[in-house]
Amino acid sequence: MKPIALTIAVALSLGIANYRCDRTWAQNLPPLYENTPQELAPAHSIARFPINTFLESIAIDDRGTLFITSHDDGKIIRLYPDGRQSIHAEIKGRIAGLAWGDRDTLLVTGWNETGIPHILQVSPRGNVEVLATLPEAMFLNGLTKLTGDRYLIADSYRGAIWEFDARRGEKKIWLEHPFLARSTAESITPGVNGLKIFSGVLYASNSDKAHLVKIPLQQDFSTGEPEIFIDKTVIDDFAFDREGNLYGATHIFNSVVRISPEGAISTIATAEQGVTGSTAIAFGRLESDRTSIYIVTNGGMFLPPPTGIVPAEVVRLDVGIQGDF
Repeated sequence: MKPIALTIAVALSLGIANYRCDRTWAQNLPPLYENTPQELAPAHSIARFPINTFLESIAIDDRGTLFITSHDDGKIIRLYPDGRQSIHAEIKGRIAGLAWGDRDTLLVTGWNETGIPHILQVSPRGNVEVLATLPEAMFLNGLTKLTGDRYLIADSYRGAIWEFDARRGEKKIWLEHPFLARSTAESITPGVNGLKIFSGVLYASNSDKAHLVKIPLQQDFSTGEPEIFIDKTVIDDFAFDREGNLYGATHIFNSVVRISPEGAISTIATAEQGVTGSTAIAFGRLESDRTSIYIVTNGGMFLPPPTGIVPAEVVRLDVGIQGDF
């Protein structure tokens, strides 16, 4: 299977390409959250970035430093608890998913300058190493640790999840399933997108089909039978608290939602709280912010609100429950 061209990969990021191409449709998004109860959480703007900055993913270390990917220019930004910023690493090409590796390294998914999907490792000093290229992949996106050195990576365009061994550099298809695929082969909206594990179950968002999938993990960490957890909800990346509530970035719907273990949905932040174009979520790691989530945004780059694109932001929401680590 040939890799998609880099220009399509950029447009595909988080599934907004077709909305951007058809503004008439974009102005008539399905009212998925129109009647969703609102329970707005206290919000605090932590940092702002210039308009047309596409903040894509976030990982937080145990010292409270935020590491944030800037998709279009391949930069990983380091945001310190005191508000200082620096560039942790610069990568040629585009970058998408972000997860912690061994010894404070970061694993990053993306495409190189020729549009070939690859997996990178970034050292604590910001040195970049290519761990693997996957020409047979199509759109590597969200990733999460499975166990040990093994990671799961969403292939949004292929409708599959890869397993990757970061120590051995080995990769294979872990699961390819209709629940992970796009609605049609012609759709350029990604299927499987974000991935997270909670209580022995892998959860996967599907942007094109607008549902969340539950996949039980077997004792050997192979896949069980997938099932639909929630239908008619567009979630990009997400995070869990220790009680099993899921906090989801809705991206083009410019909000953050909370989904209870029973499937009840409530909106906890809207554009007024600074989450226009919300893309990714992570819980704080310090004593002072363990009950808060951090959201990164792109300011509505691919689906501007009526008032236009706004600066990208990092926003903290106080949700009152500690994250699941």
